[in-house]
Amino acid sequence: MSEKKKPVYGGQAVVEGVMFGGKHNYVTAIRRKDSTIDYLRLKRESNPTLQSLKKIPFLRGIVAIIEASANGTKHLNFSTERYDVDPSDDHTIQEEKKESKLTMILGVAVIGIISFLFGKFAFTLIPVFLAQLFRPIFTTDLSQILLEGFFKLILLLGYIYAISFTPMIKRVFQYHGAEHKVINAFENEKELTVENVQAQSRLHYRCGSSFILFTVIVGVFVYLWVPIDPLWVRILNRLALIPVVLGISFEVLQISNAVRNVPVLRYLGYPGLWLQLLTTKEPSDDQVEVAIASFQELLKLEQAAESTTKIV
Repeated sequence: MSEKKKPVYGGQAVVEGVMFGGKHNYVTAIRRKDSTIDYLRLKRESNPTLQSLKKIPFLRGIVAIIEASANGTKHLNFSTERYDVDPSDDHTIQEEKKESKLTMILGVAVIGIISFLFGKFAFTLIPVFLAQLFRPIFTTDLSQILLEGFFKLILLLGYIYAISFTPMIKRVFQYHGAEHKVINAFENEKELTVENVQAQSRLHYRCGSSFILFTVIVGVFVYLWVPIDPLWVRILNRLALIPVVLGISFEVLQISNAVRNVPVLRYLGYPGLWLQLLTTKEPSDDQVEVAIASFQELLKLEQAAESTTKIV
């Protein structure tokens, strides 16, 4: 299969499993308590308005991020509900769902979007206040913006490093590595066996971790064009520019992925790959098995959907 015709797939690590998404479907596979593999299969809803927005540079990144946050939360919710429950007790999950008023009122997708926005606001504003504390020492606007970016980077790296020590997050990072290995094996046209997948890199240019780091770097350059005094103006600017920073960062991510095979330009994506050394871990064979199962199930559903489309 040629590189031009090969479809692009994305993924996300969940608790004890991996989600993969294609043109028509999403599939999550998780390892259950009894060692069996369970699946969540969802069709990709087609929204003409969103599809049109995704064609607009800079705006498409924001749409994709919000959509990914909403959809990813559904799959994460599925995994957290089931991974440690014996399949014979699945009826208890349905009973708990009925009792969850929060889920009934807001919906899992809305909760995911709110969580993303809250995290983004905190990640944006905390470095502002930290940099302001050093205003008597770093007096110029440029030094303040650079200091803000420094604190944002430290906050990002420190947070990821700290949570990586918790057993559950460590396993999620291993599944993250398994997800990348499967995608790399597919893109390198390798047969999806455990041995072949394990031989692949756990890093990938298109990873969301790279995107997060790009928001730090892009933010420094964007903030150079707006005033930072007084403090309330700085805060408003930072909040107002969140969509701008996200949109530009998404385009930078796409560019870095597009030029990853160009000898000199490939280094554009290296900062993101370095961050993935923290957000991914080497997976075990049984974790790779789950990732392969998820991806193969997606491929099967995608083939069926394409066949149906051609017939229609």
